[in-house]
Amino acid sequence: MTDLAAIILAAGQGTRMKSDLHKVLHPIAARPMLMHLMASVDALHPTKKVVVVGSGKEQLEAALAGSAELAVQEPQFGTGHAVQQAQNALAGFDGDVLILYGDVPFVPTAAMQAMVARLNAPDAPVVVVLAFEPEDPTGYGRVIVENGRIIKMVEQKDATEAEKAVKLSNSGLMAVKARDLFPLLGRVTDNNAQKEYYLTDIVNIANADGRICVAVTTEPYTVAGINSRAQLAEMEQAWQQRRRVQAMDDGATLIAPETVWFAWDTQLGRDVLIEPNVFFGPGVGISDNVKIRANSHIEGAIIGEGCEVGPFARLRPGTVLEEKAKIGNFVETKKAHLGKGAKANHLTYLGDATIGAGANIGAGTITCNYDGHFKYQTVIGEGAFIGSNSALIAPVKIGRDAIVAAGSAVSRDVADGELRMVRAEQLVKPGWADRFHDAMRKKKAEKKALDQD
Repeated sequence: MTDLAAIILAAGQGTRMKSDLHKVLHPIAARPMLMHLMASVDALHPTKKVVVVGSGKEQLEAALAGSAELAVQEPQFGTGHAVQQAQNALAGFDGDVLILYGDVPFVPTAAMQAMVARLNAPDAPVVVVLAFEPEDPTGYGRVIVENGRIIKMVEQKDATEAEKAVKLSNSGLMAVKARDLFPLLGRVTDNNAQKEYYLTDIVNIANADGRICVAVTTEPYTVAGINSRAQLAEMEQAWQQRRRVQAMDDGATLIAPETVWFAWDTQLGRDVLIEPNVFFGPGVGISDNVKIRANSHIEGAIIGEGCEVGPFARLRPGTVLEEKAKIGNFVETKKAHLGKGAKANHLTYLGDATIGAGANIGAGTITCNYDGHFKYQTVIGEGAFIGSNSALIAPVKIGRDAIVAAGSAVSRDVADGELRMVRAEQLVKPGWADRFHDAMRKKKAEKKALDQD
C-alpha cells in the first residue's frame, strides 16, 4: 500500500445553521460530526491529515487538538480552491489523497478503502469519485458514466435537461494521486454559473487528456451532507435508527425503540432490557442482564451485570454500579461507586460517594458533598443501613454494618456496627392536640357569627 493523506474541507461559512458554533462541530449522538469522520479516517492510519478551515479556525484548532494540520482558505472561491490550500501541507508527499468533507460525517472506512483500492487498480484511473443514487437527485452534481468510465461531471446549475435526468450523483468525495491532484487543480477555471473553482472539473480535465476517471458507489446515508438544523435532526434520527437496530441485533431488548437515544460510544451487553424514554449520554458501558427502567437518563456510567436502574433515575458521570446493585426511582448519582448488591431504591442523591457491598440507602437520603467551594467524600461501609431522610454531611465515613437512624444529620464518622441517631428528643403533651382543635373550632365559629352580623 502507498502512503495515504486525507484532506478534509471545513471552510464553509455554515450560515444556514445560524450558530456561533462551527457547523462541523455540531454533534450527532453526542459527538461532533467532524469527529465521526476523523475516526473513520484514522482507521486507515493516514500519513497526513489536513483540515481546510475558514472562519471559526480557533474552534476547529481546539477540537482537533493537534491531531491534524490546518490550512486556511480565505477568501473562499469554491471546492477546487479549497483543496489547493492543502498543497503546502502536502509538499513532498507522493501517495494517495482522499478528499472528504467535514459536514459529511458518516463515510465509512470501508468506502474510503474502496476508493483507494480502485485508485490503485491495474487500469490506473487518475480520479476516483464516490457516487450515489438518491431518490431525488435535484441539487446534486451528476456523474455521467459510459462503459465504466466517467465521461463528464456536471453541476446541477450547468446541466442540460438530459443530464439532469441522470440519477447517479456526485458526493464530492474523491481519491487522487498527489502527483496528479495539484497539477490538475492548477488547470481549473471559474468559467461556470457560480464563478467558482469546482473540484469536479479535474475529472473533465483528465478526460480531455485521455486519462481514465471512474466512480465507486455507496448508499446515500453515508454521504449525506449537513447544512442546517433540520438536516442535523434528520441525520440524528437516521443514526439513532441504525443504532437501535444494531442494539437489538446484538441481543438487547428495546420495548419502544423509537424512544431510546444512544450516544456514539454506548456499549450494551447481552440480554439488556431498555424500557421506553431512556437517554444515554457519552461514556456509558452496560454489562449483561441489566434492566434500565423507563424515563432514565444515564451518562458517563459503568453498570455491572444484573443491575437495575430506574424508573426515573439519573446517573451522572463517574457512577459505577457493581454486580446486582440497584438504583431506583428518582435517585441521582454523581461520582458514586456502589458495591455488589448495594441499593438506593428511591428519592436519593449520592454524590462523591463510595458505598460498600450490600449497603441499603433509605428514601430521602442525601450526601451533602459541597460547601459552596469544595467537594467532599462520603464512604459507606459494607452492609450499612442508612435510614430514610438522612443527611450525610461530608467528609464522613459510615462503618461496616453500621445503622444510621431515620431522620439523622450525620457530620461525624460512624464506627463499624454502631447505631447513630441524631434527632431532637421528642416532646409529648397528652391531650394538647384535642384542646388545640377545640379552641380553633370555637374561634372559627365566633368569626362566622360576626361575619353574618
